[in-house]
Amino acid sequence: MDAGSDCNAINAWRMKAHAVIAGMFHFLLVVDDGVKMEYVDGGLDVVTATLVFFLGLLLCLFLGKPFQVPVGRSIFLYLWHSIFCLTYAWYVVFDGGDANMYYRVSLHHDLVFNVGTAGVIYLTSLFSQGLGLSFLGVFLVYNIIGYVGLLAFYASLKAATDGKGFFLKRLALLVVLLPSASFWSSAIGKDAISFTAIALALWASIHLNKRIILMIVAVLLILLVRPHMAGLIVIGLSASFVLHANVSYLKRIGFGCLALAASSAIVPFAMNYAGIGFGSDVDVVMSYVEERQAYNQSGGGGVDISQMNLPMKLFTYMFRPMPFEAGSIFQLASSMDNLIFLYLFIVGGCAILKGEKSQLGEHRTFLWIYAILAWVILAMTTANLGISVRQKWMFAPVLIYLFISVMGTMRMPSGVPRVPVQHRPGLHHRDVLQRREGK
Repeated sequence: MDAGSDCNAINAWRMKAHAVIAGMFHFLLVVDDGVKMEYVDGGLDVVTATLVFFLGLLLCLFLGKPFQVPVGRSIFLYLWHSIFCLTYAWYVVFDGGDANMYYRVSLHHDLVFNVGTAGVIYLTSLFSQGLGLSFLGVFLVYNIIGYVGLLAFYASLKAATDGKGFFLKRLALLVVLLPSASFWSSAIGKDAISFTAIALALWASIHLNKRIILMIVAVLLILLVRPHMAGLIVIGLSASFVLHANVSYLKRIGFGCLALAASSAIVPFAMNYAGIGFGSDVDVVMSYVEERQAYNQSGGGGVDISQMNLPMKLFTYMFRPMPFEAGSIFQLASSMDNLIFLYLFIVGGCAILKGEKSQLGEHRTFLWIYAILAWVILAMTTANLGISVRQKWMFAPVLIYLFISVMGTMRMPSGVPRVPVQHRPGLHHRDVLQRREGK
């Protein structure tokens, strides 16, 4: 073997060793024209990505208190979420995904702000161009956004299970730690923002009078990426204010007018964004639904839902694939999530039929209207189970909360009689205990 061959062999070995050592710090993506793009190039990008990660860790110290979550648990949830962020980043670099498109396009200089995909691209450009962050750095920014949603979701379930049994508390934590919740909400794209928006809306609904600003923020966030879902939130809020029995008529009229005014602005905009057009007749709407049903029929995730009745569509969207239908490791993991969802649906549904009620004083009318509308609309227009795994997290946190909040019984101190307590808005479990103890 000549010296030139030896040199080539050594260089090839060095290149392979560099790829292994660089690992997560030197991402490469093969784009359509076959040119490799470096998404972390040099030590500065590694430093900035590391700073973003530690910025999120620092936020854990401050976000725990407003969400009433201990600092240790807040940090644990961030680290848990970050694991899936790094896993997702590694996956899309080698197998492709929407996150690559969002980042590549965000590097262009002729971007125009709009809602939906354009909104995500424009937001991404603020970090990729404005701050000069690498692909991994921007990924970690969206990881922080998704983490805020995970923290709000956990805080809501923690409030729902406060004072209840050990099993229910651990079940709530298990739901928050489901891989699909952290995986889809940790990447560059719409899912991190929409998941966080819904989780913030859920948390705000528990004490809406005190958290109305947070609800507005949630609506604006979901409006940025999925305007049609923002329309559903506003519709739910409007109905909740009008129908809430514990709100004075004056406040009911005032809040109702504001909510209806917001609905008149957002709902037509959302319908036009979805491609239906405001004021369309029934035939146009049905044509739109049939068109959406026909999308993504080919491939392993496609399911023909056009001939299913509505109950079967709802079941398919929320609870499939089941374990015996799984054709891959990802579908098997998703099926495990679906089994937990099905358990919560059955047990929580039975509790509701028995007349069990939550004592938190949340706006359950809003939560039920939003969750049911979102479930029905998405189930009628989505034919691909792969898409449903992601999109159902736009309403699944609300349904999970509604079911868990009525499951189990509140533990009472010894010697305190179990007497019925009149439901009042804003009355917390601790308030109930203190009043029964005569404090």
